[in-house]
Amino acid sequence: MAKDLSVLLKDHPGTLADLGEALGKAGINLGGICGVPGEGKAIVHILVQDAAGTRRVLHDVGIHVQGERDVLILDVQDRPGELGKMCRKIANAGVNIDLVYFSVNGLVIGVDNLEKARAAVA
Repeated sequence: MAKDLSVLLKDHPGTLADLGEALGKAGINLGGICGVPGEGKAIVHILVQDAAGTRRVLHDVGIHVQGERDVLILDVQDRPGELGKMCRKIANAGVNIDLVYFSVNGLVIGVDNLEKARAAVA
């Protein structure tokens, strides 16, 4: 099962390249990624299959992993309204979405109640 890791990077040239090169050399493929800079830092979310291996590789090159979590990966159609449709189902189940990005496998969604969200979109 894929995991979302949140990584803290310095917001300057080369830090994302460092992350990508380290994972590439270790043979770790990214299924998805998003990042948001602010106040000289960036929070980058990466979707990986081997969370423990990814943590070790990043630790070895001095990159801090802040968190790890299970996420929903939803197959959505590429047409207007699909995001709203999926998110409405989750909202109607009383679940809060606190992370969203696209990956090679679909829409990645982080929520405050994974089981209720899974049931809502099943």
